[in-house]
Amino acid sequence: MSETHVEKLLEAVGDASQVLILPHNNPDPDAIAAAVALRYLLTEKLGLEAHIAYRGIIARAENRALVRYLGRPLQRLRASDLQPGTCLVLVDAQPGAGNAPLSPEARVAIVIDHHPRRDVADAAAFVEVRPDVGATSTILTEYLQGAGLKPAAPIATALFYGIRSDTVGLSRGASPADTAAFCYLQSQVDLEALSRIEYAQVPAGYFKNIVSSLQRARVYENVVIAYVGPVDYPDLAAEMADILLRLRGIRWVVCIGAYKDLLTVSVRTLNQRGAGQLVQDIIGDRGTAGGHGAMAGGQIPLKGEDPDQVALHLGQRALQQLRVAPGVTGKPFI
Repeated sequence: MSETHVEKLLEAVGDASQVLILPHNNPDPDAIAAAVALRYLLTEKLGLEAHIAYRGIIARAENRALVRYLGRPLQRLRASDLQPGTCLVLVDAQPGAGNAPLSPEARVAIVIDHHPRRDVADAAAFVEVRPDVGATSTILTEYLQGAGLKPAAPIATALFYGIRSDTVGLSRGASPADTAAFCYLQSQVDLEALSRIEYAQVPAGYFKNIVSSLQRARVYENVVIAYVGPVDYPDLAAEMADILLRLRGIRWVVCIGAYKDLLTVSVRTLNQRGAGQLVQDIIGDRGTAGGHGAMAGGQIPLKGEDPDQVALHLGQRALQQLRVAPGVTGKPFI
């Protein structure tokens, strides 16, 4: 990343008195790390007051441990945060995306993301959207390097974990840029802290959810469909999808959970492409969806509908899209 790229990023802040950095709703390690790294960059180079806010929930044990390790830099988004004159920045998200904290009409100055590009992002003064890389943390690592800033251990650890989690240790959707950033950060990582984050303790309910998910999952040839029912937090369906993809002989997993008045859908595949398109085909115009080649997600507002019936319909659509023969009966595997 050249100094010119960094200069253009800094210029996009303009004469704003403060900066509000917004990761996607329910931020994951990649979003958290990218937001913290960008705050560091802006503070060091411009001396501006920069805040990080999120609209959803941070519930996954690893994510909560990461936030604690970083000194709790994220705060819940409040209406008062969106003041005139504030420079709005989206990281690991884009305007109009289903998990974005702002409406498509919001005036966003900077967009940095690694998901497929959305046209509405072009309205921003600065756009760095690179779907060819596996993590937004990789992009921010390059910007820190371009700015001549060496991150302290906590930020380096967060960026390293962000890349590691989004690419599953460089095994899923990783690019040469991800590998380069991963190797650059490796010597700066706080290994003890990283271990505490990755193996954060979980409540007993977590294991109950695993048991419930395994009991509800059904195997259709090389596809697993699992409706896990009501979940305590929206990321749980994604966690279960990651676990179920490890089943021998499985190429696709569609995991569905009901969180409050939303149905959350997570798709995982061993293929390097297709997950994003599949989740969009499943959800259609009933909700929002997006993702990468090997992992994707979406959500549907229930609006009073029976979540069990909606989940059943989504599962059937998934089987149709994956060309599983209509006569195939789903089989439990425990």
